Amino acid sequence: MAKVLVAYFSVSGVTEQVAKELAKAECADLYQICPEAPYTKEDLDWTNKQSRSTLEMQDLSCRPAICGKLENMTEYDVVFVGFPIWWGREPSVVDTFLDAYDFRGKCIVPFCTSGGSGIGNTAERIRELTGASVDEGKSLGGTVSADDLKIWADGILS
Repeated sequence: MAKVLVAYFSVSGVTEQVAKELAKAECADLYQICPEAPYTKEDLDWTNKQSRSTLEMQDLSCRPAICGKLENMTEYDVVFVGFPIWWGREPSVVDTFLDAYDFRGKCIVPFCTSGGSGIGNTAERIRELTGASVDEGKSLGGTVSADDLKIWADGILS
Protein backbone atom coordinates (compact mmCIF):
# COMPACT_ATOMS: atom_id res chain seq x y z
CA MET A 1 0.00 0.00 0.00
CA ALA A 2 1.33 3.43 -0.98
CA LYS A 3 2.22 5.91 1.74
CA VAL A 4 0.29 9.13 1.04
CA LEU A 5 0.86 12.76 1.94
CA VAL A 6 -1.57 15.63 1.45
CA ALA A 7 0.37 18.89 1.26
CA TYR A 8 -1.56 22.12 0.87
CA PHE A 9 -1.36 25.89 0.74
CA SER A 10 -4.40 27.84 1.85
CA VAL A 11 -5.06 31.50 2.57
CA SER A 12 -8.81 31.63 3.12
CA GLY A 13 -9.22 28.17 4.65
CA VAL A 14 -11.09 26.64 1.70
CA THR A 15 -8.16 24.56 0.44
CA GLU A 16 -7.26 23.66 4.02
CA GLN A 17 -10.74 22.23 4.62
CA VAL A 18 -10.59 20.12 1.44
CA ALA A 19 -7.04 18.93 2.25
CA LYS A 20 -8.05 17.86 5.76
CA GLU A 21 -11.05 15.93 4.38
CA LEU A 22 -8.86 14.26 1.77
CA ALA A 23 -6.21 13.28 4.33
CA LYS A 24 -8.90 11.85 6.59
CA ALA A 25 -10.55 9.93 3.74
CA GLU A 26 -7.24 8.34 2.69
CA CYS A 27 -5.62 7.99 6.14
CA ALA A 28 -2.86 10.21 4.75
CA ASP A 29 -0.42 12.49 6.53
CA LEU A 30 -1.13 16.21 6.29
CA TYR A 31 1.38 19.03 5.73
CA GLN A 32 0.63 22.73 5.48
CA ILE A 33 2.80 24.83 3.15
CA CYS A 34 3.21 28.04 5.14
CA PRO A 35 4.73 31.16 3.61
CA GLU A 36 7.37 32.77 5.83
CA ALA A 37 5.53 36.07 5.37
CA PRO A 38 1.78 35.40 5.54
CA TYR A 39 -0.34 36.96 2.79
CA THR A 40 -2.46 39.95 3.74
CA LYS A 41 -5.65 41.09 2.04
CA GLU A 42 -3.62 43.79 0.30
CA ASP A 43 -1.08 41.20 -0.90
CA LEU A 44 -3.88 39.27 -2.59
CA ASP A 45 -5.44 42.23 -4.42
CA TRP A 46 -5.33 40.92 -7.98
CA THR A 47 -6.56 44.28 -9.30
CA ASN A 48 -3.40 45.99 -8.01
CA LYS A 49 -0.56 45.46 -10.47
CA GLN A 50 1.92 46.09 -7.64
CA SER A 51 0.41 43.72 -5.06
CA ARG A 52 2.68 40.99 -3.73
CA SER A 53 0.76 38.13 -5.30
CA THR A 54 0.55 39.87 -8.68
CA LEU A 55 4.30 40.48 -8.74
CA GLU A 56 5.08 36.94 -7.61
CA MET A 57 2.84 35.36 -10.21
CA GLN A 58 4.26 37.47 -13.04
CA ASP A 59 7.75 36.09 -12.31
CA LEU A 60 7.80 32.33 -12.99
CA SER A 61 11.14 32.04 -11.16
CA CYS A 62 9.77 33.63 -7.97
CA ARG A 63 10.09 31.36 -4.92
CA PRO A 64 8.66 33.00 -1.78
CA ALA A 65 10.24 31.64 1.39
CA ILE A 66 8.29 29.03 3.34
CA CYS A 67 8.46 28.00 6.99
CA GLY A 68 9.62 24.60 8.07
CA LYS A 69 10.69 21.53 6.18
CA LEU A 70 9.16 18.10 5.94
CA GLU A 71 11.91 15.79 7.16
CA ASN A 72 10.46 12.50 5.94
CA MET A 73 9.51 13.22 2.31
CA THR A 74 11.39 10.09 1.20
CA GLU A 75 8.75 7.94 2.93
CA TYR A 76 5.91 9.02 0.62
CA ASP A 77 4.93 7.37 -2.65
CA VAL A 78 2.03 9.66 -3.54
CA VAL A 79 1.80 13.37 -2.73
CA PHE A 80 -1.48 15.21 -3.22
CA VAL A 81 -0.70 18.94 -3.51
CA GLY A 82 -3.58 21.35 -2.94
CA PHE A 83 -3.79 25.06 -3.55
CA PRO A 84 -6.07 27.85 -4.72
CA ILE A 85 -5.66 28.75 -8.40
CA TRP A 86 -3.92 32.11 -8.86
CA TRP A 87 -3.59 33.58 -12.33
CA GLY A 88 -4.45 30.22 -13.89
CA ARG A 89 -1.84 28.15 -12.05
CA GLU A 90 -0.46 27.09 -8.68
CA PRO A 91 0.80 29.93 -6.44
CA SER A 92 4.55 30.57 -6.48
CA VAL A 93 4.78 29.56 -2.82
CA VAL A 94 3.72 26.05 -3.90
CA ASP A 95 6.61 26.06 -6.39
CA THR A 96 8.93 26.78 -3.45
CA PHE A 97 7.65 23.62 -1.77
CA LEU A 98 8.01 21.59 -4.96
CA ASP A 99 11.58 22.80 -5.50
CA ALA A 100 12.57 21.85 -1.95
CA TYR A 101 12.29 18.07 -2.38
CA ASP A 102 13.29 15.28 -4.73
CA PHE A 103 10.04 13.94 -6.18
CA ARG A 104 11.56 11.54 -8.69
CA GLY A 105 9.89 8.14 -8.37
CA LYS A 106 6.84 9.65 -6.67
CA CYS A 107 3.40 10.44 -8.01
CA ILE A 108 2.16 14.00 -7.48
CA VAL A 109 -1.57 14.65 -7.68
CA PRO A 110 -2.46 18.34 -7.84
CA PHE A 111 -5.85 19.58 -6.73
CA CYS A 112 -7.12 23.11 -6.65
CA THR A 113 -9.94 25.03 -5.15
CA SER A 114 -11.45 27.87 -7.10
CA GLY A 115 -14.70 29.68 -7.44
CA GLY A 116 -14.65 29.33 -11.21
CA SER A 117 -11.21 28.59 -12.66
CA GLY A 118 -10.13 25.13 -13.67
CA ILE A 119 -6.76 23.54 -12.96
CA GLY A 120 -5.37 24.65 -16.33
CA ASN A 121 -1.92 23.37 -17.30
CA THR A 122 -0.81 23.01 -13.70
CA ALA A 123 0.08 19.33 -14.05
CA GLU A 124 2.42 20.11 -16.93
CA ARG A 125 4.12 22.90 -14.94
CA ILE A 126 4.55 20.66 -11.89
CA ARG A 127 5.93 17.87 -14.09
CA GLU A 128 8.53 20.31 -15.48
CA LEU A 129 9.45 21.57 -12.01
CA THR A 130 9.82 18.18 -10.34
CA GLY A 131 10.52 15.53 -12.95
CA ALA A 132 7.95 13.39 -11.15
CA SER A 133 5.01 11.44 -12.47
CA VAL A 134 2.16 13.94 -12.22
CA ASP A 135 -1.53 13.09 -12.44
CA GLU A 136 -3.64 15.64 -14.33
CA GLY A 137 -5.27 16.51 -11.03
CA LYS A 138 -8.65 18.00 -10.37
CA SER A 139 -10.38 21.28 -9.71
CA LEU A 140 -12.55 20.64 -6.67
CA GLY A 141 -14.29 23.96 -6.35
CA GLY A 142 -14.89 25.33 -2.90
CA THR A 143 -17.05 22.54 -1.54
CA VAL A 144 -16.76 18.83 -2.14
CA SER A 145 -18.19 15.99 -0.11
CA ALA A 146 -15.98 13.58 1.79
CA ASP A 147 -17.52 10.73 -0.22
CA ASP A 148 -16.66 12.38 -3.55
CA LEU A 149 -13.09 13.04 -2.35
CA LYS A 150 -12.72 9.40 -1.36
CA ILE A 151 -14.04 8.13 -4.70
CA TRP A 152 -11.68 10.45 -6.62
CA ALA A 153 -8.61 9.65 -4.54
CA ASP A 154 -9.31 5.91 -4.45
CA GLY A 155 -9.46 5.94 -8.24
CA ILE A 156 -5.94 7.37 -8.34
CA LEU A 157 -4.50 5.18 -5.60
CA SER A 158 -5.91 1.89 -6.88
